[in-house]
Amino acid sequence: MQPAPPAALQLAQRLRQLRQQRWPDARLTQDKLAKAFSVEENLAAATVSSWESLNSPKLPPRHRLLAYARFFATPRSVEADPKLLALEELTPDEKSAYKKLETELLRLRGAASGESPEEEIAFSRSWHFADAGRVTFICAQLPSDKTGPLGEPSDPNYTELQTYADADSLMELHGHIRAENPMMTVHRRTPHEVEPDELTGHLVLLGGVVWNEITGRLSEMAKLPVRQVADPKLQTGEIFIAEIEGKDREFWPKWMDGDDGLLAEDVGLLARVPNPLNSSRTLTICNGIHSRGVYGAVRSLTDAQLRESNERYISANFGDSDSFAILMSVQVIKNQAMTPDFNSPGVVLYQWPGGIAA
Repeated sequence: MQPAPPAALQLAQRLRQLRQQRWPDARLTQDKLAKAFSVEENLAAATVSSWESLNSPKLPPRHRLLAYARFFATPRSVEADPKLLALEELTPDEKSAYKKLETELLRLRGAASGESPEEEIAFSRSWHFADAGRVTFICAQLPSDKTGPLGEPSDPNYTELQTYADADSLMELHGHIRAENPMMTVHRRTPHEVEPDELTGHLVLLGGVVWNEITGRLSEMAKLPVRQVADPKLQTGEIFIAEIEGKDREFWPKWMDGDDGLLAEDVGLLARVPNPLNSSRTLTICNGIHSRGVYGAVRSLTDAQLRESNERYISANFGDSDSFAILMSVQVIKNQAMTPDFNSPGVVLYQWPGGIAA
């Protein structure tokens, strides 16, 4: 067995020191720390132990080190049962301590990995899949009263895509995934067309829960922290609800000058988790209150001008995690959905892990 690099041992020692010596009276065990961190994403005590190992330490993902920095920035984390506070809950002094710890831990991680902190967050390509499997889009099908005459199979000029909801999002993302994965098979299916075997590959769900029941079912199985519900005050779509600090927060669209007929801002959801039917494959949801929200979620990682900076945002905030969700503001200008820039203030409304809300 190769000896661990000195920098990796130094990081492991520092994490162990923080847990045992930062607040010794708290008697903070690996299990207690893991439970506190699990508020964002499940974490086992054995994993914490592997990060602290002085024989062969594992390198923690970047987002876990940010959680360490938050947790150990304030003694309020251990006032009762250990609790991981959200960044916005920290006082100015605590945020200063957080930034100091963040810089230290990321520097140690960078030295251990042989990369600078800046290089560490070089973006990945979310729509590139390393395996040679298949990707299946599951798209909502429009009700018959929503399709035009070309959506009727009896019409000589029948066009199948006329029956799909969010067809612009489908065409945008279908082409992008084909370009990123030229050797992969890419299918598109409506919920009633999809075969059981297709549900165990990489899945991309487009559209909301009303017209795409598979989105609702798989979202529930994946235990996403964001849900979509109908509200009688909105007849044109379904609002999002996320639990923030133990309370439900609703996310609504905005209209021009209070006129419900002209959409000014929609809300989109981009979420990726392991496929609950096959954990070696991914489940990605691009959703919105309206179609503009769906399209904004799709364009966030396909737009040639903004996809790299948005990918860097994902890498910086979620690191090596295989699960994340972002609720985003999607501005609508001249009836066109504008691509969200995750790095602009107010665009990310909520994210998980992290629970950050604007």
